[in-house]
Amino acid sequence: MTRQSFLKGSFILMTAGLITRILGMINGMVLARVIGDEGVGLFMMAFPAMLLVVTLTELGLPVAISKLIAEAQTFGNYRKIKLILVWSLSIVGLVSVVLTTTMLLVIPLSAKYLFADTRVVYPLLAITPVIPIVAVSSVIRGYFQGIRNMKPYAYSGIVEQVVRISLVATLANLLMPYGVAYAAAGAMVAGSAGECASLLYMLYIFKHDEGIKLKGPRRRSLKGTREIFRDLLRIGLPTMGSRLIGSLSNFLEPMIASHALVIAGFSIAESTKLYGQLTGYAMTLLLLPSFITHALHVSLVPAASEAYARKSYKMIHYRLNQALRIAMLTGGLSVIVTYSFAEPLMDIIYDAPEASQFLHIMAPFFLIFYFQAPMHAVLQAVDKAKAAMYNTLIGAIIKNILLFILTCSPEFGIKGTALAICINVVLVTMLHAAVMFHAIGFSLIIRDYIRTLILILFTAFIARLLIQHAFITLALLPRTMALIAVITAFYTVLASFLGLLQKEQLSQLPMIGKWFS
Repeated sequence: MTRQSFLKGSFILMTAGLITRILGMINGMVLARVIGDEGVGLFMMAFPAMLLVVTLTELGLPVAISKLIAEAQTFGNYRKIKLILVWSLSIVGLVSVVLTTTMLLVIPLSAKYLFADTRVVYPLLAITPVIPIVAVSSVIRGYFQGIRNMKPYAYSGIVEQVVRISLVATLANLLMPYGVAYAAAGAMVAGSAGECASLLYMLYIFKHDEGIKLKGPRRRSLKGTREIFRDLLRIGLPTMGSRLIGSLSNFLEPMIASHALVIAGFSIAESTKLYGQLTGYAMTLLLLPSFITHALHVSLVPAASEAYARKSYKMIHYRLNQALRIAMLTGGLSVIVTYSFAEPLMDIIYDAPEASQFLHIMAPFFLIFYFQAPMHAVLQAVDKAKAAMYNTLIGAIIKNILLFILTCSPEFGIKGTALAICINVVLVTMLHAAVMFHAIGFSLIIRDYIRTLILILFTAFIARLLIQHAFITLALLPRTMALIAVITAFYTVLASFLGLLQKEQLSQLPMIGKWFS
């Protein structure tokens, strides 16, 4: 079986994640032009419900599977690996049947009373086909993460987006004559088809390359399975709790925001449009680097779990510092670009330059957000998933309270929603850091953060000068792309000069690593 180092696995996931994000932005551009702001608003109101369903279906098992398989592989216990897979598939299979039935019964009634815009019922119903697909996919994904073979998981994300983009415009256009709600539902169905294609790809790789036959455990081989079942739930349930709290918070967010905007004096259609601009446009750009932090999280869980199984805390510190440095550098560049080019990016990508106000408010806060995933990964690896769940709960409660208070105020309106999201980001990250410091005695490399702050501030200053004076005669699209390219190159050179880009990291990059071998 193929196995990658922590950095190499992370960079494989990052490369695939970048491609996936670009494809996702193309998908967003298609959606914005086919179904408009109102359709995107309906889609984004239903999207948190899909995240909630995925969270409930997975039960936090991908992380639990990844951690347990990494530990079992450390000691060569391949029988345990097989039992982990069998039990995981049994659990998610049962959950998916119950959840699909419940969704079909509950959605028609709940949508009428929970949302200001009742048309959201159609995209909500379109979510249900994804449940059994996600159930199996989560187990196979956790297995590949645990054995530190990131390629199948990475490539499956690209397959998903290609299929999604291929179908989204077709289905949305086909259903648009029946109304914008049906078109938004078609976009949801396209997402389910993408998930299905992704699962089929991973199953093909699992069957042909891994050679593990999944049959139910015989009676004589059941010894220890109760402990495996307990461990899966012990790790999985708090992990699910964290995601469930986040998903529930996101699920409630459009309901609270839409009703609060109506109280603040906005019409239902206008509040739907504003919420679509905030979450469908601005948040999409702000979360663009999350494919990097997600890659670090996925690779860090098994790497830190192996070190924790060996009680090698120095290795955990080393891996976490690597992850935080990468998150800091990539997040810094993202903040500079999204803040400096807020209006042209919103105009070019979504034809909505007015949505740039959200990027100006939120971009500086999101530098802290990029630290959250690596810290969470280490907490899960060192059996502090429950503490991470409590941190997420505290952040969610405070966010939703502030969301209603600030959004209801006519002075803030939709900007209050943006501020509440930012406060949640800062609070949860700080709480994760406090627990992590207490758990493993971790200490930050302060000089890296000082150098990065210098890097960000100086690059932002250069970006402002270039925006005012460079490439003035070019049209909006080529001028914006040229400026971003120049600023990215400057940022990279300055980071190297400050010693923030290290030979060890560069040697793991595809096509570049051979120069350092």
